[in-house]
Amino acid sequence: MNDSTKKRIAILGSTGSIGTQALDVIEKNPEHFEVEVLTAMNSYELLIEQAKRYHPNVVVILNDDHYGIVNETLTPLDIKVYSGEQALADVVQMDTIDIVLTALVGYAGLKPTIKAIESGKNIALANKETLVVAGELITNLAREKGINIYPVDSEHSAIFQCLVGEFHNPIEKIILTASGGPFRGRDKKFLESVKKEQALKHPNWDMGAKITIDSASLMNKGLEVIEAKWLFGLRIDQVEVVVHPQSIIHSMVQFEDSSIKAQMGLPDMRVPIQFALSYPDRLKADFPRFNFVDYPELTFEKPDVETFRNLGLAFEALNNGGNSPCVLNAANEVAVSEFLKDKVTFLGMSEVVESCLAKVPFISTPNLEDYVNTDKETRIKAFEIIN
Repeated sequence: MNDSTKKRIAILGSTGSIGTQALDVIEKNPEHFEVEVLTAMNSYELLIEQAKRYHPNVVVILNDDHYGIVNETLTPLDIKVYSGEQALADVVQMDTIDIVLTALVGYAGLKPTIKAIESGKNIALANKETLVVAGELITNLAREKGINIYPVDSEHSAIFQCLVGEFHNPIEKIILTASGGPFRGRDKKFLESVKKEQALKHPNWDMGAKITIDSASLMNKGLEVIEAKWLFGLRIDQVEVVVHPQSIIHSMVQFEDSSIKAQMGLPDMRVPIQFALSYPDRLKADFPRFNFVDYPELTFEKPDVETFRNLGLAFEALNNGGNSPCVLNAANEVAVSEFLKDKVTFLGMSEVVESCLAKVPFISTPNLEDYVNTDKETRIKAFEIIN
């Protein structure tokens, strides 16, 4: 394969968990991929280290305070350096990019994803909040521009992989699996005194702080339900959640003839990352292999939505439609941030979200400006509730 056929990748959020694993995938497949853009919010030292190693065309450091040191270090290496949110939105439109991996955390991924789609870039989506906040807007825009959104979340990648060769066959339902997090089976009394150190210990996956807390509260699964609805064009009643503690079956699709297809494997985010970047090809990899003998039992159970209220709140927001999922996401981002600062309790996070859903004005058919304003208003309201 010559250089002209390599996929040139822009990684938005290259210093985070998904970004660093994506770079590992790219490094092991130099004949297929090359790094075109790297971006980070604050981790400028790691960003500099990555830039020296992978030599992208462009680097963006979102926090302007770090621009000086990044620019001074990388410009002599013939790497262009920019800073700020507008630079990020501009850079994703570069003609030299083939696919944009959006691995930013939270609402921050919305604007650059929109700009990338508008400029005709295919998206490898690891930022589920983009579809949670503005799913209808994003999917309509992608359809209009004729671009593909390849899911990177392990559950949505599993659904996508099960659908390869089946796109003409109607889905009866999808089944998203959840590990249950570190507090599976615990009651509200136990959860009242949970600290961040406990919530950050996920039993199966190694992830960033925000998504790890979301997993512990089941909000992550709620966000994935909303993302799945938009990614696969489903009704709410076509999305089911089942707790699968071993995290071997990553999700399933049931078709109208009653057949179920499942995608399985050891928990390793490099697998869905590589599939999203290489699709429609499967590239040879040295990732650890699953052995059935090592897992004599795979178990399944219903999620406890009474104790872990966030999953129910996500279904409620999705059912309400309009700007409700945007409210859900913004309130949760504030709640998680404050929980990590010991300013709100574990169960209190759900109370913040529920209160914001009740108090922030509902908009039935929001546009982009409405989403932006809803996000701002919800964050203000959430801080008021906590403080």
